[in-house]
Amino acid sequence: MTDAPVPTEAAPVLEAEPAAAATLFGDQIEAARSFTNELARRGEELGLIGPLELPRLWTRHILNSALLAPLLEARGRVADVGSGAGLPGLVLAIARPDLEFVLIEPMERRTDWLRGESDRLGLQNVTVLRGRAEDVADDVVVDQVTARAVSALSKLIPLTVPLVRSGGQLILMKGARVDEEIEKARKVILRKRLSDVEVLELGEGVVDETTRVFRATVD
Repeated sequence: MTDAPVPTEAAPVLEAEPAAAATLFGDQIEAARSFTNELARRGEELGLIGPLELPRLWTRHILNSALLAPLLEARGRVADVGSGAGLPGLVLAIARPDLEFVLIEPMERRTDWLRGESDRLGLQNVTVLRGRAEDVADDVVVDQVTARAVSALSKLIPLTVPLVRSGGQLILMKGARVDEEIEKARKVILRKRLSDVEVLELGEGVVDETTRVFRATVD
């Protein structure tokens, strides 16, 4: 009598493209599809995404990032701190080819990925810098800064403010506890002279999972 084979779990399958993708990316949808497929193919191997992310790659990561695109100023220069897999930096560079993006990332394998994808997709609006935000602050001045899943606001605000011109904005993606983070960062917000502080909820009626954004003006 032989032992019965032990069933194995099926490998995660890439989430089907949501209908909202074409709305959010418009003429850039083919580049968005290409990037998503490549991230699905190589992301886990390169340590860019976890093994369980494929079934929610579009909704939780790609569309989640793309929701920021309308918040970016026309003809502006945007820095993305801790770009990692390109979320949101590369996604926004795809969605907004009219803007210039500086992707800041300290890990070499991730900067290699960001440069490789920028070249493969033919993105002419992307510069990749290897380093931490504080390392490049003397060389980078932008109109807006984005960041996703980097650190709490009390730590993230001091890292990002030096990159932004006076009158520019922080546009930082946060989770459900953003209001708690703001309370803990009150002293930092005052010390860094931020104004027009607000929390935006993006994507209602467009995607199933909305995105919360901390937005403030740098005086």
